Amino acid sequence: MRLNRSIRALLAGCAGLAATVGLTVVGGTVAHATAPAATSLPQHVFAPYFEAWTGDSPAKLASQSGAKYLTMAFIQAATKGSCTPYWNGDGSMPIASAQFGADIATIRAAGGDVIPSFGGYTADNTGTEIADSCTDVNSIAAAYESVITTYGVSRIDLDIEDNSLTDSAGIDRRNKAVKQVEDWAAANGRSIQFSYTLPTTTGGLADTGLNVLNNAVKNNARIDVVNIMTFDYYDNASHNMGNDTQNAATGLYNQLAQLYPGRTPAQLWGSIGVTDMLGIDDFGPAETFSTADAANVYNWATAKGINTLSFWALQRDNGGCVGTAGSDSCSGISQNTWDFTHVFAPFSGGGSTGPVTNDFSVSASPAAGSLTPGGSLRSGIATAVTAGSAQSVALSVSGAPAGVTATVSPSPVNAGDSATLNVSATAATVPGTYPLTVTGSAASGSHSTTYTLTVTGSGGGTKGLVNGDFETGSLSPWTCQSGGAVVTTPVHSGSYALSAAAGASQTGECDQAVTLTPNTKYTLTGWVQGNYAYLGVSGEATASTWTSSSGWTKLSVPFTTGSTGTVTVYLHGWYGQGNVYGDDFSIS
Repeated sequence: MRLNRSIRALLAGCAGLAATVGLTVVGGTVAHATAPAATSLPQHVFAPYFEAWTGDSPAKLASQSGAKYLTMAFIQAATKGSCTPYWNGDGSMPIASAQFGADIATIRAAGGDVIPSFGGYTADNTGTEIADSCTDVNSIAAAYESVITTYGVSRIDLDIEDNSLTDSAGIDRRNKAVKQVEDWAAANGRSIQFSYTLPTTTGGLADTGLNVLNNAVKNNARIDVVNIMTFDYYDNASHNMGNDTQNAATGLYNQLAQLYPGRTPAQLWGSIGVTDMLGIDDFGPAETFSTADAANVYNWATAKGINTLSFWALQRDNGGCVGTAGSDSCSGISQNTWDFTHVFAPFSGGGSTGPVTNDFSVSASPAAGSLTPGGSLRSGIATAVTAGSAQSVALSVSGAPAGVTATVSPSPVNAGDSATLNVSATAATVPGTYPLTVTGSAASGSHSTTYTLTVTGSGGGTKGLVNGDFETGSLSPWTCQSGGAVVTTPVHSGSYALSAAAGASQTGECDQAVTLTPNTKYTLTGWVQGNYAYLGVSGEATASTWTSSSGWTKLSVPFTTGSTGTVTVYLHGWYGQGNVYGDDFSIS
């Protein structure tokens, strides 16, 4: 997967493979401490990727989301040249039952299982993918076998992309090791599958991906599933991501038919997997996979009888960062938590599953806004069909504080139609930030979305921007990526400033949605400090500037609002460059 950019720093000083996973070497042969083999995966399985570096419990998220099966990402060497596998290439996370063993047991007790995945973008880019790193086929096979015997799994996923697609020696070693493990499994009465996860075009695999499979055939390595990553096309084309998933898989079907001429159509479709990326992928809004796309893909996958349905990633199945591309922790679109999982989860089973029943989603755009006491504002409320057919949806709003009136009209609407959230505040309304909950109710159930209302007053608000000097001592109504906070040092003036936590996997963006006069010129100003400190606006207006400075520097960003006057003000740093700081933001 292109992600895994947010893993902890790779650790040096690897211990030997035998010491790490409890293997014994006798006469040059690796003897494995055998764990019971897992039950084979269903004929059709939904197994979203789980980001194993986050510290989250896979069993807890599986239970909360309803995803019974997980693809665990990723396993790799800690340093290039090593043959020792670790979770995330982290020397403190060995392949051992103490690492995820209890979670896997809980998942199995609930009727599910896991698929450990080797590789990922980081490993493929740094030479720590196990077959690129390790030059001994027997040791690569031992790494695979150690995961199989430690966790008792029935499938290993090999996520191969970036530099690993052109490392011909690594490709050959990997497939030779797969063949060796398959022979070992057969001799020991184990059933083990291997899947390749590969990048794709909208018409099927590129030549580099096909070369991986051709080499597998050459080495008599059985590849049970070819799973394509139907996102991050980076082709600057217009995309319907649901249809593109189907087109890419159809192209793969035709390629596999040439590669495996003895297979029936059902066998070919039954060896295909697709992995979509929820919401906005790394390329940006032009490549956005919606809940309606998910329903489209689900019904198609059910009809075709493909083997694996997946997405990147379980931790992204929420709407916590609307408008953000390629986040590891949220989809970037307005959605309810677990919306995508709930669409895909019924896919897991031994045979055909039925079509999706009617369902819908509710979202607000913009999802936040500001007004002064005595003022009013509007926001669009969109509904969408996420499964089945359109149905009548009754819309209501709750959570308005004293002095604020909030209504949605028209109501009801047919799923797929839009309404308007109307908000007004009396002159006596107390300034503050208030979450308003817009709920849609229909025969299939209810869904809701949150609109964040800020009533401005004294305390740093200028032309819709609230808490621009952070002297409230809290972030609200700003929101930040992980680690963002209000700090007491360094500050430009007053007692507080903003810290945006840029790291290896994130820019640390902190932002606030503001509503200004439509079609009007403004200037955003602010004081910043740190390496690659970016100040700007996004949304209807797009403008930014940056500086690198060890002291406070004033930045100015001119921009012009669009038809609704809504923009998002942001501060962020850059990957791996450390925290940046901001203070005394204003719009004039």
